[in-house]
Amino acid sequence: MAAVKGILLQYSHSDMLIPATFSSSPKRLFLFTFSSNHLEKRCSRQDFRPKISAKEATATCKISPNLKRRTVSRKRSTLDLNLKRNLSKSEKFEDLPENTGEDFKAALQCEHFQRCSGCTREWGLDKPLILEEVKNFFDDHDVHDFTFTSEKLWEWRCRAKLAVRGTSETPQIGLYEEGTHNVVDIPSCRAHHPQINSAIGILKEAIKKLNIQPYDEVAGIGDLRYVQMAVSTYDTSLPHVDRYRNGKVQVALVWNSRNENSANAEKLTLLYKFLWTRGGPKSDNHIIHSIWSNFQTSSSNIIFGGRWRHLVGERDFWERFGGVDICMSPGSFAQANTQAFTSMLYKLCKYVKRGSAVVELYAGVGIIGLCLAANRKCRSVKCIEINKESKLPFEKSLARLPESLDSSISWHCADVSKVPIHWLEGSDVIVVDPPRKGLDNSIIDALQIASLRGQGAIQTPRRVEKRPWILRAQKTTNTASKTNFDEIASWPDTLIYVSCGWTSFKQDCQALLSNKAWHIKSAHAFNFFPGTDSIEVLAIFKCGERIKLKKKKSAEKRIARRK
Repeated sequence: MAAVKGILLQYSHSDMLIPATFSSSPKRLFLFTFSSNHLEKRCSRQDFRPKISAKEATATCKISPNLKRRTVSRKRSTLDLNLKRNLSKSEKFEDLPENTGEDFKAALQCEHFQRCSGCTREWGLDKPLILEEVKNFFDDHDVHDFTFTSEKLWEWRCRAKLAVRGTSETPQIGLYEEGTHNVVDIPSCRAHHPQINSAIGILKEAIKKLNIQPYDEVAGIGDLRYVQMAVSTYDTSLPHVDRYRNGKVQVALVWNSRNENSANAEKLTLLYKFLWTRGGPKSDNHIIHSIWSNFQTSSSNIIFGGRWRHLVGERDFWERFGGVDICMSPGSFAQANTQAFTSMLYKLCKYVKRGSAVVELYAGVGIIGLCLAANRKCRSVKCIEINKESKLPFEKSLARLPESLDSSISWHCADVSKVPIHWLEGSDVIVVDPPRKGLDNSIIDALQIASLRGQGAIQTPRRVEKRPWILRAQKTTNTASKTNFDEIASWPDTLIYVSCGWTSFKQDCQALLSNKAWHIKSAHAFNFFPGTDSIEVLAIFKCGERIKLKKKKSAEKRIARRK
């Protein structure tokens, strides 16, 4: 038997968990559950479940009387265990480490852990392992105002893309097991918003009852390939404190056919009607916001195809970020942790001066740009995004901004990696929110050139724009400012980098700092993905080299010098 890393003691009548630690290998975790008949030792692997009688449990475990509360006390609990005769002789007792209590309060406690690839950490969800490295990195770059913010540790995920496999009798809806294409069923995921788990339960019931065939990757046959669940907490009829808990789920079914006229279209109709009957507004448990279908027949790993259809429910999916109403389509990119993202938005806004000209690259539906326009009264905001599906949601969000807002706001469908210097000219602030791979090399080069031009190190060439793709991109959605601002050839002095990939951020950061074109002024981190080693970073860069201020001499040194 492998050595034990941690043990949880759980009383079935009070659901109280108590941690204990043994000398061990780092991957092994057991759960002991006390009940009236036996003490069951539940291992993370299903093939090992030895049981200990209640009499043995009483004889081998002595629990301090202070542990009567349902939740673990903030003070370090004392626990005296003696399970030597029930464990192998090689397993020796160890005292609890000093931080066990704090880590335990942020424990995942998920039955799918280790098999599911979604979470990689079970302890200390509020402190990612990478956090210390991030702190040291910014400290080495003279950034001493670094902060770390953590919101919800459980039930934080409001957007999930899940594979549908198995059979119609035993459907499996979840994530792939690490390094394989074997789907792990996760009906009780601790990271999911509770409404997502409820919607998955209804979907499973529908698959069984209607004989919907889950997709078979090897044979390339089946009806339902994937499902995306997205929770909207935008409900102004409820008090603000109740909106998150009572969110509604937008269900997007990825159907294995070319369009809605395919042979299995009748099954799709039966499926969405069943879901709407069981979870729609006329049901006893109204949790479904709307249902969409996406049609995909490719054998690649790409989840969504290019064809979407709205089936039933509200067409527009609204969420509120940074005090602004944002519309999103099922094909739009959006952050899964909405509460942590909102905290980051408020922090980001503080670094943009009122009346600035802002350019947002990798803009998506323009959430950051619209929030800056509304909160910082920017004179102009340009959002550049390659996904054309984001244009319509942007237009709907734009229509909800106050009419009194005096700002020129535009959205452009373009590949920012092609001639990016064009978008940077005339701006004061650049916001980049790239994918996990980081910035394209062409954008890094353009940012360095823009900084040097702003410092006057190199001259700005003047020419009339003739490139057709740029001219086409300029003919986009635009709300012109009521005020006529003079067009001045200016260059950005502030770069705001939002990163979800720490490794790529470090590489991009070193490239930006290499020729002293930029320096880091401030940095903050956010716990967007509790249970993983990922971290979201908000870094503020300023144009030019950091100016090191001379320290003022103390009064004692000045007096000593006079003497």
